[in-house]
Amino acid sequence: DAQWLVAGARMTLITRRGLILGAPALLAGCDRVAQIPAARAILFKGEDMHRGLQRALTDRAALAPEFRPDQRSPFFRPNGTRDPGTPEYAALAAGRFADWRLQVGGLVSRPLALSLADLTQFPNRAQITRHDCVEGWSAIAKWQGPMLGSVLKAAGLRDAARYIVFTCADLFGGEHYYESIDLIDAFHPQTILAWALNDRMLPVMNGAPCRLRVERQLGYKHAKYLMRINAVADLAGTGRGRGGYWEDNVDYDWYAGI
Repeated sequence: DAQWLVAGARMTLITRRGLILGAPALLAGCDRVAQIPAARAILFKGEDMHRGLQRALTDRAALAPEFRPDQRSPFFRPNGTRDPGTPEYAALAAGRFADWRLQVGGLVSRPLALSLADLTQFPNRAQITRHDCVEGWSAIAKWQGPMLGSVLKAAGLRDAARYIVFTCADLFGGEHYYESIDLIDAFHPQTILAWALNDRMLPVMNGAPCRLRVERQLGYKHAKYLMRINAVADLAGTGRGRGGYWEDNVDYDWYAGI
């Protein structure tokens, strides 16, 4: 019976992943999900069960697959916003982000304001991974930046912290894009604050000057145009309480593990 239970759980996870990555049959893009309630219910129900099963069946330290340089996609298409388009962001971009600072605060002992130069001073990790978008496309690229866990340690994460919330420069529906992850993914070695894509500074369309890469989750969790990172005890005060823009507005799963 135990063997059948585990096998059934694995099939549940595989089937859900297949549905999400096969979404082009149902969806033409993230913004159209809201127009298809039946498809949304099929794709995104059972969030708590899925998260629990995946945590139980997957090693907490398991790595997402990494690839050879020759396996990279010829072009890494942008997902979501191509340019925040705000006066504030335009000014930062015009100065090549010399005045940009990543604020790290919330439940930390030593709040930080990190420049791009500061980020390069941390031990950096380079990884070639596959980005899987809920729209149904995938692409392989090389990313480089410090591990998020290293930055959180430098800020002195407090014991009460349970989640990490990311606030971005781009606007959706008049509000800044936001996302969140738990501490398991925050301290995973492949979760990095990427400032480089394919050995070049991150382009604007891909999230300059810095974006999150959380390689074991779907693309909408990989927040672009990072401006602030906050450590919090719960997600009640984040957006409308589900921890992310798409989670609050289109019923996406908060945990988008693949």
